[in-house]
Amino acid sequence: MPHKFTVGALVFPGFELLDLYGPLEMYAISSEHFEIRVVAETAGPVAANGGPRATPDDLMSDGRAYDILLIPGGPGTRSEIGNAAIIDWLKSAAGNARLVTSVCTGAALLARAGLLDGRTATTNKMAWAWATAQGPDVDWQAKARWVEDGEVFTSAGVSAGIDMTLAAIARLIDTDTAEAVARMAEYDWHRDAGWDPFAELAGLG
Repeated sequence: MPHKFTVGALVFPGFELLDLYGPLEMYAISSEHFEIRVVAETAGPVAANGGPRATPDDLMSDGRAYDILLIPGGPGTRSEIGNAAIIDWLKSAAGNARLVTSVCTGAALLARAGLLDGRTATTNKMAWAWATAQGPDVDWQAKARWVEDGEVFTSAGVSAGIDMTLAAIARLIDTDTAEAVARMAEYDWHRDAGWDPFAELAGLG
């Protein structure tokens, strides 16, 4: 049996559906390599932006270690940015993780936790001003599909998280595995991290 990397996927009220489930589908297709755990602050279903609910496997208070952290964005980040429990958990969980990854405005939570200080990162271009204000000591990259800085991966909005996750799979396993996952998902993997037509559309190009 190959070693399985545990993915700790954070959910909070108002998380964005594809931010979470796009990356998780990539990991699920390669389930021989990855075990997925959904993590929340409290027990019980957590409503996403749009209404569907995710039921957590673990609570933040469990203190479980994860190889990969997945932090989605969504409207809920606006309120969770002031949630000390989530920020403290991110600081602690990141210390045990091999990779820390965020999608969309999930980068704002990482920035508020200080996990992006001194690093390059990106986030959703449509929420650029608000998200980047959470990390004044971050080298924010306006034109980027995703950014890799050591063990931290941050992606632009929503669907960009899928491209980032395939890059993470290529890093942790190999490129052949990432390509096979993309084929299984019938997904056209944008491998160029600098491919970003949406920055210009948002007036950031």
